[in-house]
Amino acid sequence: MQGKFVWYELMTNDVPAAAAFYKNVVGWEAKDFESATPQGNPYTVFNIPGREMGSAGLMAITPDMAKDGVRPAWCGYVAVDDVDAKAKEFAENGGKILLPGTDIPGIGRFAVVADPHGAFLNVFKPNMPEGPMPEEPPPMAPGTVGWHELMAGDGKQAFDFYARMFGWTKGEGYDMGAMGIYQLFAHDGRDIGGIMTKTPDMPGAFWGYYFVVPELDAAMNRVTGGGGTICSGPMEVPGGAWVTQCLDPQGAFFALVAGKR
Repeated sequence: MQGKFVWYELMTNDVPAAAAFYKNVVGWEAKDFESATPQGNPYTVFNIPGREMGSAGLMAITPDMAKDGVRPAWCGYVAVDDVDAKAKEFAENGGKILLPGTDIPGIGRFAVVADPHGAFLNVFKPNMPEGPMPEEPPPMAPGTVGWHELMAGDGKQAFDFYARMFGWTKGEGYDMGAMGIYQLFAHDGRDIGGIMTKTPDMPGAFWGYYFVVPELDAAMNRVTGGGGTICSGPMEVPGGAWVTQCLDPQGAFFALVAGKR
């Protein structure tokens, strides 16, 4: 499982508003989780209707987090065999440990880490339940995350770094002209995302996550109708899918992908 994105989490300063926004835009259901976070804060789980297994989580930014500079943002969780060892490996290879290994009772252990250019994500080792795991939705099923994208400080260095950290392999590279190479990366033989050097106007390196919706234009209307902002798109990408990049009403970046407009 090491190197697989297994969870996604939104930190926000308005939980009810964010929950309503994503329920409308993506089509998720939102349910309060029976357990609080390690800090004792309530936690909300997004799930695809009809599926008990959650797709993502939602929690509030605490005053202490805000003082430390935490702003509304999505963060991915990548499965690893040993959270503390992997966090140490990040630090030893030019990255940083932003939050040391922390237990989530009954769920697993995680740490927040950043790569050498500051893009952050969580490394996570879940407590595996007994018995068979629920069947995962097929790729590009509505409500799933269809793509992972790193706008890196340096695209080539970033790919080499993450290949070393997670064992990701190199897929096809697309020449984007003045913007450089858009490098696909794969986990377990399947392309799951792309990495490219960020543009000069971007304030820092960051990870973006593409939520799958049935039709893009209708979803974009739901974004703006719900108080969000369209940053780019609609744009057709290789393979025939359509994408758009957005900000939610609290300022968190996210993206949408669909098989048709």
